[in-house]
Amino acid sequence: MHGLRNHFVIADARENPYRPDVDTIIRICDPQVGVGGDQLIVIEPPQSREAQAFMRIYNVDGREVEACGNATRCVGWLLLEEAEADAVVIETLAGLLRCRRAGELQVSSEMGAVSMRWQDIPLAEERETLHLDFACGELRNPAALSIGNPHVVFFVESIDAIDLEKYAPDIQRDRLFPNSVNVGIAEMQSASRMRLAVYERGAGLTAACGSGACVAAYAARARGLTAEDRITVEMPAGPVDVEIRPDGSAVMTGPVAYCFHGELPD
Repeated sequence: MHGLRNHFVIADARENPYRPDVDTIIRICDPQVGVGGDQLIVIEPPQSREAQAFMRIYNVDGREVEACGNATRCVGWLLLEEAEADAVVIETLAGLLRCRRAGELQVSSEMGAVSMRWQDIPLAEERETLHLDFACGELRNPAALSIGNPHVVFFVESIDAIDLEKYAPDIQRDRLFPNSVNVGIAEMQSASRMRLAVYERGAGLTAACGSGACVAAYAARARGLTAEDRITVEMPAGPVDVEIRPDGSAVMTGPVAYCFHGELPD
């Protein structure tokens, strides 16, 4: 499946356990020798009674990560279709996420609470996170946030003028980010619309990043760049709508697409 050209290989391990090693994950995600995808997603039995399934997320480098908004929508759609339901709950390393139908091949997903506590991101040391004292080349003064996975968001005049692939690897390797970090650059177009590009941990420059869209919308509100609680975030592959609720949690609505199915060899 894919969400805004963010492609996922989704394996159902609810009946037969499946814990692929790093080499297997890399091979599956490599389009030259495997299925090809931005992440491998494994659906497991839930550990919580409230959830219908547990979702594990592996990047193309084999690293297990905590959150992915586009993958959550895709898995949510599969579970909604399977249960013929209007709402399901997915358990993840980032917590319980509720998904709802929002139209044909459209899913609304609760993404959980956004945190700006330095320990939650985490940073290597205590820092002010709304205006983080950090710079790399043309990029400076980001907001640092977590929505289950770590992000920095740089607000810029024009994302087209920034070579994100040039700076992001150095930012991700900086000692300030012990778990690395997803790097976003955001351009406010109006109070209710922004453009965003994201360089993800273990994946590189992506066409869309759901968790990145959520934290960028949250950061824009926290910095007073907008007072709107609903923001359309336009990424290279298309837009998602992000709602920031009064409790600081984010809800993302966007499209999903089903590509094909098959079996992974042992």
